[in-house]
Parts: sequence; C-alpha cells; structure tokens
Amino acid sequence: MVENDLVLAVETSSRIGSVALAQGGELLGETSFSAPLKHSAEIFPAISDLLGRFKRKPGRIGHVHISGGPGSFTGLRIAATLAKSMHLAGGVQIVSVDTLDVVAANVIDLTEDGGSVGDIPQDASHERVGAIVDAKRGQFFVAVYERDSSDADQPAGSASWRKVLANCLMRPEQFIAEFAGRDTDIWLLGDGLLYYKSDFEADGVCFFDEKYWSPRAANVYLLGRKMAGKGQFADPLMLTPEYLRGPDVRTRLD
Repeated sequence: MVENDLVLAVETSSRIGSVALAQGGELLGETSFSAPLKHSAEIFPAISDLLGRFKRKPGRIGHVHISGGPGSFTGLRIAATLAKSMHLAGGVQIVSVDTLDVVAANVIDLTEDGGSVGDIPQDASHERVGAIVDAKRGQFFVAVYERDSSDADQPAGSASWRKVLANCLMRPEQFIAEFAGRDTDIWLLGDGLLYYKSDFEADGVCFFDEKYWSPRAANVYLLGRKMAGKGQFADPLMLTPEYLRGPDVRTRLD
C-alpha cells in the first residue's frame, strides 16, 4: 500500500456524531458516538478505536473529510480544528463536504460511481427529496434534490439526482407554500424534523423514517472521495465551517 493512503471522515455537524475510516476506495468501518452531543468527549477515542480495529497507524492518514455545515457551531468547530491540526502536523489534505448533501445521501446516491452506504430506500416514487436542518429562531436550512428528468426510468439509488434548490434559510410556511400540493410529492429527512416535523406536514409532503435523518461519516467519505478525485481540497488557512447562521447563506423571504 502507498504511504498516507488512509482517509478519515468526520461527521460532527448534528446531534449524533460519527467517524469513518477508508483505504484504497474501500470503506473499512464507521463508528457512531454513544449518545447525542458527545462530539468533544468521544471523537478521539472513536478514531483511535477505528485505527486499532483495523491495525492502521495515524501517520498513514493522508486525507481527512469533514462535514462542513450548515450545522452546530460547536460540532463544526471541533471537526475544522481537528482537520487543521492534522494538516499542520502531517500535511493531511482536507475535504469539506456540504452537510445537507450528506443528509440527502442517506436516501439518494449523489456519487458518480454508484457508491452508497446502508439501505437506501428502493422506491421509485421518491422523485423529490428535501434535507432539513434546524437553524433556530423558527428557520431551517433547506436543500432540495430531484431525480434528473432525462433519466426518469432510473431506479432510486442511482446517480441521476441533481440539487435544484441550493442551501437556503426558509420558514416552514415558506417551504410548504413552495413545495407542498404539487403533482409530485416531496420526501423530507434531516434532524431539523426532530422537534418540528408537524410544522412541515401538508398535502404532498412525506417523511422518511427517522433512522434516515442523521448525517453519517460514511457518506462524508463517499462525497468527499468524489471531491478529492476532482482536486477539490480545502485551503487549511481559509477553512471556515458554514455555521447555522453564516454570513453567506441566502435567506428566502419571498
């Protein structure tokens, strides 16, 4: 094996954190933290456990993929600080992945090579998917994905999906006005629904099972691998997570 060929993936943007380890394009393993909001206490033991389980040394890590937000300020800061420290200590390259894409990847395949993690729902009726993250103060980060109309016959879980609504802030009533009651249902997931699912209930709005709501480090790896293959590495000096209320986010007020 080539030196520095390990990839560490870190997901700390949401309530339940996780880390994953990959090598040579293969996901070796993934570990979720034991309880919500255990990021600072469990991230290093979880990484150490993964390395030990697969008899790998930390010096072999060449890439670190992190969930870059939007998400929890504290959680994202933990991941960004870890990534920057690894770069300074060993020249590790960093990939920062869109958290809403990570959430959506629980139910649709956003990679180019058919890679997927877990049991993506195989239901062709899922033509539109919305990822929801709580941004507080009655607002939510939202992104919407649709199956490519030119590939309408492709089964769910294929790579024929595109992001049709970039990350933006919306209130539930704005989301319902724009996406509910259409000819095609929209299926929602994401931790933003944990306490506010009822706020999004409307005709034409459906919900994936709660087991699909949380982002996963394994998906951070898969999406990060795609970006790394295109040379889309983050500048460690300029790396800033997209916090819940970052200055560059678009707010939908219409």
